[in-house]
Amino acid sequence: MNLFRLDASILPGVSNSAQLADLAEAEWTAAHPHGTITRRHLGTAPLPADAWAHATTAGFTAETERTEAQREALALAAVLAGELQDADTVILAVPLYNYGVSQHFKTWADLVIAGAGPTTPLLKGTPTVLVTTLGGGYGPGTPREGWDHSTPYLRRVVGDIWQADLTLVKRELTLAASNPAMAALRDLAEEQHTEALAAARAAGRTLAGN
Repeated sequence: MNLFRLDASILPGVSNSAQLADLAEAEWTAAHPHGTITRRHLGTAPLPADAWAHATTAGFTAETERTEAQREALALAAVLAGELQDADTVILAVPLYNYGVSQHFKTWADLVIAGAGPTTPLLKGTPTVLVTTLGGGYGPGTPREGWDHSTPYLRRVVGDIWQADLTLVKRELTLAASNPAMAALRDLAEEQHTEALAAARAAGRTLAGN
């Protein structure tokens, strides 16, 4: 069994998304102690920002006329797509930044699509846990309802294009504990934290086949 795990936090030492992903991974590891884990951390090892443009333009360039940068980008895209294609199970830990996905995650997703093709269901039927964390609150009735442009995008790509068997673990209000302006939300934030921890463990058990 092979688990692919991707992290996208730029603060790995204090990552809320990593905390939840760790719980899901621990459940999978307990059930598959001899399984392999392929890891990619976009926050600590970001991909080249120009690689997607090179990989895409290479598709419109005769092979003999491709630049070295285009060839390298195509090779990288193939590797990234292959990591997902080869996975039996997947964990993606993707925080919301500036109301959307971070540029380094978007680069990864675009390169995977370049390597696999825009409609290839790379994860068709593959059990996948998507962990996402948000500093504020974006639910119905909140002042910023509708500002979460990350979760819908992630669902479209991972669930609809790649056709993963998707389980979402979502935690909001992660900044309440440190932001004085959110002090009134701290009890609610702690409740949501507790719920997210339980959801991550349950998702991990599902991922493990338990």
